[in-house]
Amino acid sequence: MRRLTMLAATAFAAATAIATPALAGSPDGKWQVKVLGTAVLPDGKIDKIKSIDTDTTLGGTLAALDTVGTRANDNVVPTLAVEYFFNRNFSVETICCFTQHHVSGTGDVAGAGLVDHVLILPATVTAKAHLDTGTPFKPYVGAGPAWFFVFDEKPGETARALGVDKVKMSNKLGFALQGGVDIAINDKGLGLSLDAKKYWVKPTASFYEDGDLALKTRHDLDPWVLSAGVSYRF
Repeated sequence: MRRLTMLAATAFAAATAIATPALAGSPDGKWQVKVLGTAVLPDGKIDKIKSIDTDTTLGGTLAALDTVGTRANDNVVPTLAVEYFFNRNFSVETICCFTQHHVSGTGDVAGAGLVDHVLILPATVTAKAHLDTGTPFKPYVGAGPAWFFVFDEKPGETARALGVDKVKMSNKLGFALQGGVDIAINDKGLGLSLDAKKYWVKPTASFYEDGDLALKTRHDLDPWVLSAGVSYRF
């Protein structure tokens, strides 16, 4: 939570610093900065069980069950986006945010706490095409790579009770599609922005018991990322 608060403060400070007379705003400027509220809505289901050691407590317990699934919780975080326009119709954008999640069980392990405090940095760069409608409303679409960096993950309560003392989730390269609209609210560069991204990314989770790999799973993280906020173009 401290990291998210610091990020929000940094984003606000950056937007305030940019929106000064020294950087004259314009709806046709080369740069645009957005400060957004973002809902991160992941899936998190198991795509594949890559390995399981039935000699461990966790592996032996799960092997005896019929249906084992997982899901990741939703989260809302502040986001900072920076965009450069090559011309009226094409730009490139990157975003900065941290989002924190936990992974719980479904099926025969419904409600089980498997992974706690998964902190993710979804480093994303998208190339965007904009439609100049001749009005303040300018819709766009985009696509690009996303590298999910994972930090500080810990075993959940149920996993610890089954002997897990370490869990590691992999960093992973994925892909994002994007669509949204920028809405100019004056001729000084201020505006509103609505944005939706769909990611496809499949990280792995490895659970260890006394140094032994008890379970390794691959997951469809595949979040929807929905944002709304203010923009400043200059």
